[in-house]
Amino acid sequence: MRTDTKFRLPAGPHAFWRSANRTRSYPGSVLDLSSLDLEDIANALADQTDYEHHWLINPETGEIVFWTADTGIDGQTPVDLDELDLIGINPLPSHIWYQDMAEFADTITDERAGRRLARAIQGRGAFRRFKDELNEEYPGLLPAWYAFRDARAIRRAVEWLADNSLIDDDAAERFLASHPDPELP
Repeated sequence: MRTDTKFRLPAGPHAFWRSANRTRSYPGSVLDLSSLDLEDIANALADQTDYEHHWLINPETGEIVFWTADTGIDGQTPVDLDELDLIGINPLPSHIWYQDMAEFADTITDERAGRRLARAIQGRGAFRRFKDELNEEYPGLLPAWYAFRDARAIRRAVEWLADNSLIDDDAAERFLASHPDPELP
């Protein structure tokens, strides 16, 4: 997996919140990687549902919060994003997650399954067809797919934290080196 690529979403009225790899330094705010909920950060990076909500992280504590325009971060009180001293965890472009499906299909040892999965992700509706093909035709590959997908998502969370200067680069490098892609059947 390439870790040197920077992905940026189009700027808009809230470019501060929509930048996929905003690199802003938070001096004195280096968080302990082992205390962070990497799964929540990974889920926020993968959240493609809409732009009416945002996942945010507190750079001082590492707490992850969910914000909506109607209910703010406490679920009751609307608050403007500009009033919060939190960092937006913006979703990575869908082509990043698509590439995981393509690499999974290309890497598994069952050539027939790999060809069918590669064919399933061609064109619109790729995510649904990939999931359907796995569930209906190759349910035995589901655990391997989930392990592969989840390992990559967690590594992206660590990369995102390092890109935003929220964790120590050495800690990120150690984590990434010790968490490679799982072996595939």
